[in-house]
Amino acid sequence: MSTSSEIPSIILETRQAASGVTGESVEPRQTLPTEDMEPNPSKSIPLPPNRQKLIDDVIALYSCQPTVERVARYAPACVYDDQFVYANDRYKMAGQWFGLPKLFPKSENLGYEITKNDDTLIQFKNKQRWSFHLISKQATINALVSIVLDPATKDSDFPLILYHKDQANEKDYSHEGFGFKFKKFQADTVMKLMSDKQVQYFKGDENATKEPVKKYGSGTAQAPLAEDL
Repeated sequence: MSTSSEIPSIILETRQAASGVTGESVEPRQTLPTEDMEPNPSKSIPLPPNRQKLIDDVIALYSCQPTVERVARYAPACVYDDQFVYANDRYKMAGQWFGLPKLFPKSENLGYEITKNDDTLIQFKNKQRWSFHLISKQATINALVSIVLDPATKDSDFPLILYHKDQANEKDYSHEGFGFKFKKFQADTVMKLMSDKQVQYFKGDENATKEPVKKYGSGTAQAPLAEDL
């Protein structure tokens, strides 16, 4: 494990800045009117500079361009939730983002549209094209991305993410069944298998406060229909 003198200052500073609120406690939940979240960048809501820089970093992470500073955009007690991953601290997130280029040689952002900018919630439609190793096929995925900000940093120059949800179809996630167990198992395991020093800088975040995973029974339970999309 890295000593405190080796850990980049941005990691130590964001540990101090974070509120200590758990990601699990602020999960955004919604069903969508359609599974096709095709963005229209011309309709995108403008963001203030601090939040635009945050979204720029998130798009860069999706595009297989991880850096320590970009991963430090997450609060230590964050949750990341998508079709394939349920990661509930920043150490696990580091494993996911730094591991992504090992799975995909290229990921290209084809456009996004900010649809909501509330006090602690930013939502955007995102279009990403993924290339694969060994085969020439590509996959293009549209999704609604919900970013919940840490209340202690929401207005700062470096706002932190408490919950990051990526919905690729109209239903939300039940957090139950074999699929969820796989999502959580791989997120709990990947960072332990990586020797990358940039991942291990975040190891102290595995001690961040966590709450039990919220289970819903289905992808529509406690998930009101989203509006203004």
